[in-house]
Amino acid sequence: MKTGFAKSQAGAVAIEFALVFVIFFAVFYALVSYSLPFVLMQTFNEATSEAVRRSVAVDPNTPGYASVVVSTANAALTQQLQWVPSTLNLVVGVDTSAVYDATQGTLTVSVNYPTSKLNQVIPFLVLPGVGAVPSLPANLTATSSLKF
Repeated sequence: MKTGFAKSQAGAVAIEFALVFVIFFAVFYALVSYSLPFVLMQTFNEATSEAVRRSVAVDPNTPGYASVVVSTANAALTQQLQWVPSTLNLVVGVDTSAVYDATQGTLTVSVNYPTSKLNQVIPFLVLPGVGAVPSLPANLTATSSLKF
């Protein structure tokens, strides 16, 4: 039985481990780093749709109807987005908008969150052969609208 064969393969094991580790790390980091943007997008979609939903309840005969609809939508956005940690720097009124077009009777509520703010919390890595992780658009945007 040869005992020297395992020693001659020790370098090959280290090289294989290094290659497999890079792939494993890329997959693991992608899983972790993409989870927050996905949760944020789901939250933004839910917040905008809830803001539109709550604005439907405003009586059209209310004085200053357009401003009441917009303030109702903004209040709903504030309530729905209050769980977002302050470290993400999401500012309702700056990163969000609620616009009522009285001529068409359309309310449009949107969240436009710059990815640069997310980069302050999650470091974006550039992995060899993979590229930037996570690879995101410049803004995470969710919009809901309804014609009254």
